Amino acid sequence: MLTVAYLANRFPSAVEPYVIEEIEELRSRGVRVIPGSVREPRSDQSSTMKCPPEVVLQPLSITLLLHALWLCVLCWRMTLPLITRVVFHGSEGPIKRLKALAHTWLGACYAVLLKGRGTDHIHVHHGYFGSWIAMVAARLLGVEFSMTLHGSDLLLHETYLDTKLENCAFCLTVSEYNRRYILQRHPYMDAEKVIVARLGVEVSKDTTLAVPGMRTNSDPLTILAVGRLHAVKDHAFLVRACGQLRDREVHFKCLIAGDGPERRNLKSLIRQSGMEGRIGLLGHVPREQMCSLYDRADVVVLTSRSEGIPLVLMEAMARGKIVLAPAITGIPELVIAGETGFLYEPGSEDDFVDRLLFIRTLLQAPDHPEVRPYILSAARQLDRMRHAAELQVRHKFNRSKNLESFGDLFVQRIALQTESIPDENLVLQQI
Repeated sequence: MLTVAYLANRFPSAVEPYVIEEIEELRSRGVRVIPGSVREPRSDQSSTMKCPPEVVLQPLSITLLLHALWLCVLCWRMTLPLITRVVFHGSEGPIKRLKALAHTWLGACYAVLLKGRGTDHIHVHHGYFGSWIAMVAARLLGVEFSMTLHGSDLLLHETYLDTKLENCAFCLTVSEYNRRYILQRHPYMDAEKVIVARLGVEVSKDTTLAVPGMRTNSDPLTILAVGRLHAVKDHAFLVRACGQLRDREVHFKCLIAGDGPERRNLKSLIRQSGMEGRIGLLGHVPREQMCSLYDRADVVVLTSRSEGIPLVLMEAMARGKIVLAPAITGIPELVIAGETGFLYEPGSEDDFVDRLLFIRTLLQAPDHPEVRPYILSAARQLDRMRHAAELQVRHKFNRSKNLESFGDLFVQRIALQTESIPDENLVLQQI
């Protein structure tokens, strides 16, 4: 039986449902998957784990650390090229170099934990430090490794990515933009090793979309943002833009669903701006309640500085919602400006607000007979956009179809390599 060790920085994670979905897809094909987590899972998820990790690196025991150190001594030739890269090459600062050396030790710990499990391949989700751990463990076990790159792990935090790409058997990424970025930044990379594997969301079999009624000037424009309260998501941008809407005397309500380290700062910014009654921080919203939240929204917005292709936009579009997002990275592959949604100039609050005002104009129905032709035209335009958005997700970002493609690709890529890999590294047997 083909055995794959699947590692994530923290598993399971409510904001990364695709990791569990990929594991379940591989298991449905008869692949034995060993889920792993670098960090201990959060306690609030322990009672709802339907796919618990079998291997957890942290917290580390003294025994495990000593076994890993001994393994590094025995297999010093296997880790020497990586240590040489860390110590003598590149432009990384001393702190990053020290962290990489520590992660090399963690990679040896991971290899020890996988000992005796018959691992044929290691896959890691995201290109953060977990990918270095997986790469080291794969070297020590004498198997190959692969990784999936999303957004920030590639575009903002690509520390030692050159070494990871050079050593991986193949690299999956979520957009054509990412693939081009990798090949441009790393021209030595074999293009066939970089593969686009799109994410997706559940698509309803019922293609009938609910058509919202026309609005009046007395109805507030309901804006919804969904995502982690993290600096890269830049919800502060949204708060400032809402300040412009208020200054223009626009009647609106903004709902922000999600939790994270920026919650306190955002709450303070909302209070200082005097918009406690206009902007609501909803905290974490359970998935079963998201449908009603989407139904309340007139427009779903995204204000991130960096992204792969966000699931929240796919979910909104699959429900026929109007979306507004920055024209960055792979987002234009999902949100086609003027066809499946609206895009704004990245970083421009003025352009963001202007787009919101335009959407508000299309949504509202002035109570005057002379503008009825305009009303009907605007309604048809929005209906076409909602329908086109739903079709875009159904055909290109359909979770079931994309998971099936992922499974086909993954199994094909690693099936041949296992024929020449022994059941267990002889060096590990000495531990």
